[in-house]
Amino acid sequence: MTTERIENMAGGQGHVLIKRLLNEKQLNGKCGLYSEVTLEPGCSLGYHEHHNESETYYILSGKGIYSDNGTLRMVKAGDVTFTPDGQGHGMTNTGDEDLVFMALIILD
Repeated sequence: MTTERIENMAGGQGHVLIKRLLNEKQLNGKCGLYSEVTLEPGCSLGYHEHHNESETYYILSGKGIYSDNGTLRMVKAGDVTFTPDGQGHGMTNTGDEDLVFMALIILD
């Protein structure tokens, strides 16, 4: 497993911590990403679109605002989001603790 810190990911504020649970070989060309993602308080993952892939988030802890193709909604531990091919999303940590979620990108 490797963890990387990405500043201003997709135009977001602050940084995103991505712990890659499986490497490219283990994903076997079927997934683009399977990772634990952490947004510290005040950080965000900017709005971005997916093409030829879909992405699912499973919220493990914390709370935030999720942009579902431009529609904003609150998310918290236990919530699941799904962004189909051709749609977009983003996430902002609005709480006082880390917002941690699993991210899975499935290639079409």
